[in-house]
Amino acid sequence: MDPRVPGWSPSLACRLADAVRPILRGYYRQGLLIHGKSDQSPVTRADRECEAALRSILSREVPDHGIIGEEQGSEKSEADYVWIIDPLDGTRAFVSGKPQFGCLIALAHKGLPIVGVIDMPILEERWVGVLGVGTTLNGAPQRTRHAVELSEALMGCTSLEMFSEPDSKATFEKIRQQVRDCNFGGDCYNYGVLASGFLDIVVETSLKPWDYAALVPIILAAGGAITDWQGQPLSLESKGDVVASSDAALHRKVLPFLQ
Repeated sequence: MDPRVPGWSPSLACRLADAVRPILRGYYRQGLLIHGKSDQSPVTRADRECEAALRSILSREVPDHGIIGEEQGSEKSEADYVWIIDPLDGTRAFVSGKPQFGCLIALAHKGLPIVGVIDMPILEERWVGVLGVGTTLNGAPQRTRHAVELSEALMGCTSLEMFSEPDSKATFEKIRQQVRDCNFGGDCYNYGVLASGFLDIVVETSLKPWDYAALVPIILAAGGAITDWQGQPLSLESKGDVVASSDAALHRKVLPFLQ
């Protein structure tokens, strides 16, 4: 095990996901009142109730650790170990009654994500990635698909809307023209199926730490590559331009189109 990964952390991360699952399942397709946020994305009671539950567990189990969450901000973010939580990734799918939404939980050590969980409450799928250990899906080891040519690669992206700036949209179109196919939607699910060998590339922008932190250990520990568009490792200080590939060789072919 990676020496930066406390032995209890994957277990605690999974217990956090266990706590969120029944909350999200209970609210699913129940006609929740949708509230607006500053970025106009929908927020529901489910978001807030889940994050409150996660913070309660963390404050009790690891009171010296920091927490960064989408809904309630940061506390002790200067600590060596910081949990980054997004209790409901894919809110638009959730309020539309679609099952492809998840809960993202990450543990970072000195700014670098080392443990990640993607939990899909309705689909009952859970990816867990631990640096230096590996990635599993419902307990079964997972590996990315290797030796794929760029022209044969399958790419995923949540939405074209995230490429709102003309430069970023043009950049995305450059790589889109190089691959075999690109499908939209999926949010965090794209990264899970990439770790399991069904997608080859995911390109996104304007992500926040709670959107990408959990993805980093899952992709890396499954044999893939994930960086910013400049090829730099993702940390809590990254800008939010994210590209994940099924292996380092494919990643090297993708990066020039994003720069």
